[in-house]
Parts: sequence; structure tokens; C-alpha cells
Amino acid sequence: MAAPCLRTVVLNYVQCFKNMTFPQMVRRPLSVSASLLRKNLAATGPEKYTPEFIQKQIEEYNIGKRHLANMMGEDPETFTQEDVDRSIAYLFPSGLFEKKARPLMKHPDEIFPKQRAIQWDTDGRPFHFLFYTGKQSFYSLMHELYGKVLGVERYQDRMRVKGLFNKDDQMIALGTSRWLTKDELEAQLVETVSTQDYGHLIQLMERLVSMPYSATEQEFVMRFRQQLDALAKNQIVPPLQRDEQGVAFSTAEGRRKSSTCSVLLRDCGSGQITINGLNYLLYFSVLQDREQLMFPFQFTNTLGRFDLQCTVEGGGRAGQAGALRLAISRALLSFLPEGDMENLRQAGLLTPDPRVRERKKPGQEGARRKFTWKKR
Repeated sequence: MAAPCLRTVVLNYVQCFKNMTFPQMVRRPLSVSASLLRKNLAATGPEKYTPEFIQKQIEEYNIGKRHLANMMGEDPETFTQEDVDRSIAYLFPSGLFEKKARPLMKHPDEIFPKQRAIQWDTDGRPFHFLFYTGKQSFYSLMHELYGKVLGVERYQDRMRVKGLFNKDDQMIALGTSRWLTKDELEAQLVETVSTQDYGHLIQLMERLVSMPYSATEQEFVMRFRQQLDALAKNQIVPPLQRDEQGVAFSTAEGRRKSSTCSVLLRDCGSGQITINGLNYLLYFSVLQDREQLMFPFQFTNTLGRFDLQCTVEGGGRAGQAGALRLAISRALLSFLPEGDMENLRQAGLLTPDPRVRERKKPGQEGARRKFTWKKR
């Protein structure tokens, strides 16, 4: 009974090994001259991957993935690409540092580059008028982009004639987005773009975005921008609670260096702040520490609205002030609308400060300071 099972495992292992991709070694023919080699390479032309070839590779990939799932004892129907990568790293461990040289098993769409459709007719004449530039998609994009800039300028002239021109009117709201990177742009255009050409494209895009009435071309501009997830969405907002008198309050905690604190924020409008039972003016004698404490209220225009009771321990006064600032900012989220959360995050009020004191090093006076050298 063990022999058929062993044979099945070996066959699965061989089939999975056949569907893996290894780096190809460059072989140089010894009996061919350099000029003849260049002639042969030019005659063959660039390698083309037909749809039939890609379809065959996809079928072999699916078979190999199913065999790999059976070898690892997983369900082939729910076997994802992450499971494939983990299994390949386990079955074929490699000590190579270069990732491109390691064995891999990817979907053919990720391995073989995308090919353009036929760009010329049966008579050999190209369809596009920029075909012989070598980068017809890029230059077509630049031609269209410059046309958009001229169109916005003509619209501005019409608004000036009507007397309705406003310099800050109808600007594009980019929000939390960024320009496509060079690699992403190449994948979209299915062309190689040089660094200089990419810089020219971004420069012209920035010119279009900075123009008044550029919102008329917002749909075109957003095609070349990637939306970013706002980090404020990951922030946990403490729930708003109410005491026996119906006063709303919120609690939060904060840390800075070796200091920890907890705050109780009451919406009662007296503006009293106590820290470990003392008034904050008595607890923090340094003006800079008091500014750290009051900055969240000043930033949100809520000075004098809340009563604050704080408990802090550990560390020095500077670390305690930083911990209190973080805790107060977190507690304020319960009383602020959702749109203000991103403003607090961009101001750095919701980001913990990971910096700590650097340890002293042996053989020197401090963390960075060296002993004074004396000749005698």
C-alpha cells in the first residue's frame, strides 16, 4: 500500500518542479563570430508570446498548483498564491540573496510581459501616426495632456471676458492620492518610459493641476493618480460615555519614553486641568511642557471647553508632557467630527513618538560622545 502512495507523491513533486521557473543561464556559442551573432539576433526579432502559448502555460500552472496543494496537504480549491510561495520556499530552500535568482511559481500573467495588439494593417502600414517614434503611447499621452492645458487656458480667457474669472475657483481636489510611479505608468502604457520622460510628464501634470478651473479635467487627471488609504481610518476612537448627571466624558491612554498616563475628558465647559491632583501650572513649571499639553485644544479650537483629570507616572517632565498630549488627542476624537481625525493625524497628534534615550556605549563617554584624547 505504501508504494502507490510514494509514487503519487514523487509524481506530484516532479510535476510541480516542471511548472517552476528558474533563471536561465546565458550560453555563448563558441564557433560563431560576434558580427554573425548580432545578425542572428536581429533576424529573430523580439520574442512574441501568442495567446495559445499563454493559455497552455496557464493550464500547466493550474495543474502544478493542484499537485503542490496535494503535497502540502491543503485544499486545492482554496490554495492561494501566498500558499504557493510559502510552499516553494519550504520545498526548495535557497540561500541566494537575489530574489530573481530563486525558484518561483507564479501565474503566467505575472511572468510573461504584456504584448501589444497588432499595430499595422495587412499592407504593413502602422495605424498610429506616432508609431515610428518608438513610444507612441507616451507621446500620445503628452500630446493629449498639452491639449488639456491649452483647453483650460482658453476656458480661463472666456471667463475673463465675461468678468467671472476667479484665481482660486474650481481647483482639482486631489485628496489623499499620489501620482503613478514610473513602473505603474509603464504597466498602464505597456511601454518603457525613461526617467527624464517621466519627469516631464509629472511636471506637465503639476502645471495642469495648479491652473484655475482645472477641475474641468479632473477625470483625466485622476487616471494617473493612485488613491491612498487614510491612516486615520485605522485609529480606534474611544466611545463617548455619560455619567449620572448626563455629562459626556471620554477616556484615553498615552505613552512617551518610559511615561504612561490616562486622561478623563469631561465636556462641562470650565477648562480646569489637574494632573495627579495638582493644577497643571504647578505640575509643569516649564512653559514648553505646558504648550505640549494645551496644543491639542488649541489645534481643535476647544480651549476652555473641557475639564481634564490626568494620572501620569514614570519618566521625566518632557516624557510625561508628550504622553499627555497623545492621550488628550485620542480622547478628543470622541467629541470631534470624522473629518477632523485626518487633520489631527497629519498634525502628528495621533502618532506615538517612538524615540527613546540611546544607551551609553562601552569604551566611550556616552551614547555618541568619545573620551577626550590626551597625548600625555
